[in-house]
Amino acid sequence: MNNVFNNLTDSLSAEFKNFDLDEVVHFSLSKLTDYDLQINNLVKYNKARYFNELQENIIKKINSSEIFQTVDESNLGFLNLSLNHNFLMKQITNTQNDFKHNKSHKIIFDYGGPNIGKPLHVGHMRTLNIGRSLYNIHSFIGNEVISDIHLGDWGMPIAQIITYLESKNIDIKILDSSQLEIIYPKASEMYKNNLEFRDRAQVINKLLNNNDKNLLQIWESIKKISIASLEENFKILNHNFDYWLGESDVNDLIPGMIEDLIKNNKVVDDEGALISVEDTDPKILITKSDGSYLYITTDLATILYRQNNIGYDKTLYIVDNRQSLHFKQLFSSLKFFNFNDLDHEHIAYGTLNDSKGNPFKTRDGGTKPLRELFNETYIYIEKINNSLDHSTISKLTNSVLTYSDLITNRKTDYKFDLEKFTNVNGKTGIYVQYSQVRARKLLGNSESQNSEVAELILNDTDKQLLSRLFLFGYFLEQSASLNEPHHLANYLYEISNLFNQFYENEKISDINDPQHVSSKLFITNLFLTTSNSVMSCLGITPVDKM
Repeated sequence: MNNVFNNLTDSLSAEFKNFDLDEVVHFSLSKLTDYDLQINNLVKYNKARYFNELQENIIKKINSSEIFQTVDESNLGFLNLSLNHNFLMKQITNTQNDFKHNKSHKIIFDYGGPNIGKPLHVGHMRTLNIGRSLYNIHSFIGNEVISDIHLGDWGMPIAQIITYLESKNIDIKILDSSQLEIIYPKASEMYKNNLEFRDRAQVINKLLNNNDKNLLQIWESIKKISIASLEENFKILNHNFDYWLGESDVNDLIPGMIEDLIKNNKVVDDEGALISVEDTDPKILITKSDGSYLYITTDLATILYRQNNIGYDKTLYIVDNRQSLHFKQLFSSLKFFNFNDLDHEHIAYGTLNDSKGNPFKTRDGGTKPLRELFNETYIYIEKINNSLDHSTISKLTNSVLTYSDLITNRKTDYKFDLEKFTNVNGKTGIYVQYSQVRARKLLGNSESQNSEVAELILNDTDKQLLSRLFLFGYFLEQSASLNEPHHLANYLYEISNLFNQFYENEKISDINDPQHVSSKLFITNLFLTTSNSVMSCLGITPVDKM
């Protein structure tokens, strides 16, 4: 929550300690129409002999804080609270300084995960949107944040590409990213169906692992072409990363890591493969029978690299829910191998499908590139309003692609419906942008926006909006603690909807009382600040006009 509320909950928690009760007081949203928040910590003690005294002390502290206008108590211990708007307007700005935690954590966000040689496709959209949003949210509340794209730039897929180039006598110097993206699926197909090709690819893979100079040069060229293409696409999609580490960066750590595991009797040989001796079902495979590495091999080595070269308190892996078993085995192995006892969490998410619920495909049945979805959305928005400049349409396009994703609980699948998600009404990126543009224009047209507000003059619509604006911290905390951006995304829609009701309910141009006008402008300015803060957390760039 906002630090104003946090100071009060800390004080209330201390009151419980006076009765030898270990309670951490939390606010929740009130279920009663005329109230904003409620406290439920007293309920479990309503039969205790000290209940009345404890409740009385809690209410005294709440009243002395001036945060709440009304406290409604019940014999069961529920406390429902209505906000004191005139007090809070002097305390809350809904800027980043309101929410900085006293204790900062260093968190690595592992997301993106594109493969060298392959284009970004629609399957990358959710990891990118959710990862960027969680990165921004945790940064907003004061954590030290680090993003790592975790490139798939090593192993058999690379060997397959090099084998294909070799078999077709293709000069790497004349290749561009579009040609490389065509080669990747062809090489993969040949590896499946051509025994001679497969044997050669396996040889090349071993030579790469042994640092063959010629092959490393080819690999470097392939990687350079791919990264240039990725950077170009990320610039358009408004994504960037602090680290571009790949599987290749930890490849040299793996032999020593495996040697230590063998020496410490943590793995055993099973027909050439190495299997963890941990008692799990299924057993955890660490290397294949031919000595090649698995995802768990490189992920374990990556953890060692990060703890030795970056340092962190926690790592969040934003990867789809189909990889749940992999991460369960990774985290279990991490503890069993005694690598570290730091926090690691899999932030799982559902799949993105087309408007009919089918996987996104190109016309020829291939996987749809993310850039293609961006272009389709851009063109659709441009047709709706062709008076907008390129920069604004690009921002609106990214708003649609981002907001349509984050408004959905990350754990569920969702359908991308272009017509629905570009609607000017409803839970869309267009609607929330339109609302903040409306507020921006209103403030820009006003001559008295900087006047002091001594006391707010509020009707019921004003109160409803203002109460919700003061509760930004509640929804921010929900998204941060659960690593679920949809709480903030839904909150953004809610305050946008309330602002539009506020805007239509009473026109500022029709108000003659300067104090009343100042009150309206204060609310408008707080809405714009809050809306833009939420957008920043979600990874959406506000536009100036629509």
